[in-house]
Amino acid sequence: MTARPAPGDPGPAGPRLPEPRGPLSEAVVRTLRTGGPVPPAVLGLADEAEPWGEDLHLALYTLYELHYRGFADVGDDREWDPELLRLRGGLERRYLAVLRASVPGGDPARALDALTDEAGPAPRPGLSHYLARKATLAQVREYAALRSLYHLKEADPHAWVIPRLTGTAKAAMVAVEFDEFGAGRAEDIHARLFADLLADLGLDTAYGRYLDRAPAAMLAVVNLMSLFGLHRARRGALVGHFAQVETTSSPASRQLAAAMRRVCAGPAAVRFYTEHVEADAVHEQVVRHQVVGGLLREEPWLAGEIGFGVEATALVEDRFGEAVLGRWTEGESALRPAA
Repeated sequence: MTARPAPGDPGPAGPRLPEPRGPLSEAVVRTLRTGGPVPPAVLGLADEAEPWGEDLHLALYTLYELHYRGFADVGDDREWDPELLRLRGGLERRYLAVLRASVPGGDPARALDALTDEAGPAPRPGLSHYLARKATLAQVREYAALRSLYHLKEADPHAWVIPRLTGTAKAAMVAVEFDEFGAGRAEDIHARLFADLLADLGLDTAYGRYLDRAPAAMLAVVNLMSLFGLHRARRGALVGHFAQVETTSSPASRQLAAAMRRVCAGPAAVRFYTEHVEADAVHEQVVRHQVVGGLLREEPWLAGEIGFGVEATALVEDRFGEAVLGRWTEGESALRPAA
């Protein structure tokens, strides 16, 4: 008898391919489904695509997923298909261009301090604040479904930077990742803990289950860490991404744990966030002083890239929060309609 997949596991076949949202994603999905080549005319579409749009981000997400768990009935050899990589490169350049035009980059210490500067102007109440105080159970479930695209691969793209670091930065990065991956206990892997949260909320725990329901603003969040993680040239930006995540995680997780308690989501849902409150407060200091600091001592010329990674991550997370809150303010679902 075949064993039932563990929570968060897509099973041996992998998740199914998504429904396309435009000519780029249509070409990617058709190419992967049929095993055929990328139509030459599609390669030029990346230069004209809306850089925050549904079509570009679904196409990019689908191509990136070949480096994670892949898709049902798609051969593993497509991961390094030259034509797909060429198309992915065009999409990446389009996305990177809008990111670099949107944030200044620069000093990473200043960028990280700006995330926690209590002396500055009071920030607008964000998504975690709304979830803690006002969200309905239905909205909490929508939030969890959307974030599953991120949290069911939590820490995976950050692991790609380990062979690209040396000395203190590498040792500290491994130490933090060890915690993220359960400190040797499979049941405590953070992606598994999030699958347990989904189960507490009555949601499907399968990896990739909610891809078709996720809007571009969520796909852009996941695509950013894949973009940074898959390129050695972006190692500074990936460290900046990791630093931003660890710096903002503890206070946001405190709010989200309160949200789970308020809607009676269940003990596993609460535990996912309470685990992050304490762990990420410690991780923040390790990442700032040993990962970022160690990398700057080894490669000081990467300071601007680290700062860019911090700011770009804050940008895409803010865009996601605004998109979700905008839908809820209008009395609508944050999820895309079911097919």
